[in-house]
Amino acid sequence: MKHSCYLLGTALLVSFAHCFAGDLSPGEHKRLYVAEPGIRDYLEYGGHGILVFDIDQGHRFVRRISTGGLDEKGKPLNVKGICASAVSKRLYITTTRSILCLDLLTDKLLWEKAYDGGCDRLALSPDGKIIYVPSLEGEHWNIVDAMTGAALQKIVRKSGAHNTIFGLDGAHVYLAGLKSPVLTVMDARTQQVGITVGPFGNVIRPFTVNGSQTLCFVNVNGLLGFEVGDLRTGQVLHRIEVPGSKPGTEKRHGCPSHGIGLTPDETELWLTDAANNQLHIFDATVLPPKPKGTVVLRDQPGWVTFGLDGRFAYPSTGDVVEVKTRRIVAELTDEARRGVQSEKLLEVDFVGDQPVRVGDQFGLGRKIN
Repeated sequence: MKHSCYLLGTALLVSFAHCFAGDLSPGEHKRLYVAEPGIRDYLEYGGHGILVFDIDQGHRFVRRISTGGLDEKGKPLNVKGICASAVSKRLYITTTRSILCLDLLTDKLLWEKAYDGGCDRLALSPDGKIIYVPSLEGEHWNIVDAMTGAALQKIVRKSGAHNTIFGLDGAHVYLAGLKSPVLTVMDARTQQVGITVGPFGNVIRPFTVNGSQTLCFVNVNGLLGFEVGDLRTGQVLHRIEVPGSKPGTEKRHGCPSHGIGLTPDETELWLTDAANNQLHIFDATVLPPKPKGTVVLRDQPGWVTFGLDGRFAYPSTGDVVEVKTRRIVAELTDEARRGVQSEKLLEVDFVGDQPVRVGDQFGLGRKIN
């Protein structure tokens, strides 16, 4: 009897959580999807699974979605990337070995598939049909059918495959490796190299591109700052160092600035500073971008992205920063009130229970000239 009451109570709590989250409401609501473990394989920053937060209600924790992504001993593998499609209504995450595909309507795991060479930070075409998934710092990217998970083709660059961005119009894919100072721009229609950008001052780490896909903003090893590349000519235009700050000891990544993003309106560029627990803000309306502010965080940031409307910035520390005021207005915590941190997160907007638009793990500019 006690067991039956417990199950009934649990079911009611789950049902209540879904209703309170607005999943059955006819109105529009915004959710933040955070994949864990999203900092290496560390479980202390939010455990395992996908954590969903209600952006409209102060980033209140809504629910935890169970996922696969386990090794032979049942230990969660670290998550390497996240992306989603409002068209296909699917969410994807990569672990070091596989892609996991989940249904945004039901939270169910649809499939999990491993790929030759492992997986890193993937990118999904805007129409939801094609995934470019890098091998784990290897020689190639796999092109994957996003509906079935079937591997279709390999793109070999021998660059230490790592970070991957799909342009907003779906025409180009940007490939960066941990062993190369050159950014490769692929024609997504022909799967041929269109142009290369660089060489930059060192090997490429996180990067972002503007909405019109004319400029890229690139972190490189050894630089507390960033470099700017021209996506039309392939030239490196500027190298910007953070004034008044000194590189120090980073917990992870071995890179002073590992995380860079444009606000959706492209007026500002936000840059991580791991050793000093800070975000540095630059005026992106001019070239080279000029410093204009700093935000102090609760821990070392290794990533930063933005919500779709540009109201909030999401560093990997779990701090929620209001962009306009530069104030920390919330801190992500899970159902046990543990601080949540992750470098793999994005926004999904719903009308009722239907996803209508999705954000991106990279802080992509969204201004189309």
